[in-house]
Parts: sequence; structure tokens; C-alpha cells
Amino acid sequence: MTRLFTGAAAAVTTPFIQGNVDYDSFKNHLIYLKKNRIQAFVINGTTGESSTLTKKEKATLLSIAIDVADGDIPVIAGTGSNNTADAIAHSQEAEKLGVDALLVITPYYNKTSQKGLLAHFTAIAEAVTIPIILYDVPARTGMTIAPETLEVLALKQPNIVGLKDATGDLAHLNRLQYVVDDSFSFYSGNDDLALPFYALGGHGLISVLANALPKEYQEMYEAAQKYPKKAAEISHRLFPLVDALGVDVNPIPIKVLTSHLGFGDYSLRLPLVPLESAAQDVLTELFDHTRKDD
Repeated sequence: MTRLFTGAAAAVTTPFIQGNVDYDSFKNHLIYLKKNRIQAFVINGTTGESSTLTKKEKATLLSIAIDVADGDIPVIAGTGSNNTADAIAHSQEAEKLGVDALLVITPYYNKTSQKGLLAHFTAIAEAVTIPIILYDVPARTGMTIAPETLEVLALKQPNIVGLKDATGDLAHLNRLQYVVDDSFSFYSGNDDLALPFYALGGHGLISVLANALPKEYQEMYEAAQKYPKKAAEISHRLFPLVDALGVDVNPIPIKVLTSHLGFGDYSLRLPLVPLESAAQDVLTELFDHTRKDD
């Protein structure tokens, strides 16, 4: 059975300098992630501030990621929208650039029904040939994918191959697993639930904190397959930092750490604004302490 990836993928941040995308820092960050065992690049997602990026910026970021990945790990492009026609256009453009797969969120703001979800995801899946991972994050979209909906999509659309589950509901994961076969992949979208997600048969994590600690997150996944006590030790060591990232909405806190590592200025695009200096110091000190314990 071939999956797009197993283990830790990074939902990659987008660095800015004086309001513009810092492509050099972005490339250096990707090189760091790859050297430290990240299993996939997820580009132009929520953590990458995709809603503030232009079409040209998104394409350039994807091209850089494809170049750095060099066929060794998959590049997954966030192409979802609450406008189905836009999602199709973005998906087709990403496929032409040469990405390996797409990450497609449920519609937000205008939302839809489960019947609408079926039509939305079906239209996108039929417009491309590469694999699609559905993205379910009700805290941001106000809706979720029902098991019955996933069952139909997985059965009728062979290029819908996985789901990023950021519901935070492990019982919901059980319900979803029940309606698909073993070839379908489940990836957690919650760093704090990675270990219990793996224990329930999850295949990996699309992580925020892996932007700064890629090797540690891959090691935790691998330990979870054979050495649960070791995996728990890694999880316990990382948890205070994971918990501290909840100080503000993603990606405001994680960009403190990517900047601390030297991958661009600590800069965001409005409507996101930086943390106060004291809060930044708390995160960097905790990060340095976590790495020292490694």
C-alpha cells in the first residue's frame, strides 16, 4: 500500500520582509526541514497565510518547494476555497506546476450542506488527476465532513486519498475510519493530539510545530509504531511548547520560532499582528529549553 507520506509533514510558514515574501528564507527553511527528516511540504495552507498571498506568490512558493523536494518528498499544495470555481482553478494550476498532491479545505463563511460538500469536492476531484487530501477544520470553517459524506467521496473519487482531521474529536476519527478501507490515509491537524491519533491508527501529522522541530516529530511518529513508551516521552517533552503556541491564533506564535531559527523576520500580513515582545520571549526560551533537552 502506497501512501503520500507517513509521519510528520510541515504546514510551512511563509516568511515576509518589508511586506514582500522572503523567498530566500523560505527556501532555506525548506532545506532545513528536509535535512531534518520532514516527510512532506504542505505549502500555501493556513499556516502559510495563503489567504493573503497573490496568485504569483503562491506559484513561486510552490516552484521553490518542488525544486527543494527534488522528488524525494511530496509537495502538497493548499488549493481550497469557498468558491468551487476558484478551488478548481487553483488546483489545476498547482497540478501544472508539478505538485504531488492537493490539500482542499471545506468551504468556509458561506459554508454549505453535506450535499453541497459532495458536489464541491467531486467537482474539484474530477478537474484534476493528482491525489487530494480533504481538510476538515470546523473551528475555522464552521462545518465538518460527516462520515456518510466521506464514505461516498472515498468510494466514488479514487484520487481523494486522505483526510487532514483538525476536528480535535478522536471519536469522530473512529467514525470516519469505519467507512473507508485501509488504503485511505488519515493525518492529524492537531499537534497536541498527535500521539493518541497515532494510537488509533492515524498515518501522520500535518504539523505547525514541525516547522521548528521536524526531526522530533518524525521520531515521535516512528517510536509510536514500535516503542510507545519512548513516543510518550517525546510527546511529554514537546507538550509544554505545543501548549504555549496556543497563546494566539496560528501562525502568529510559530513564526516567532521560525524567525528565531533565522528563517526570515518576525513578520505577518494583516489582519494578523505579531505577539508582544514578552510573549515572544516566553516562546523562544521554552523552545531553546526543549531543544537543549533533546
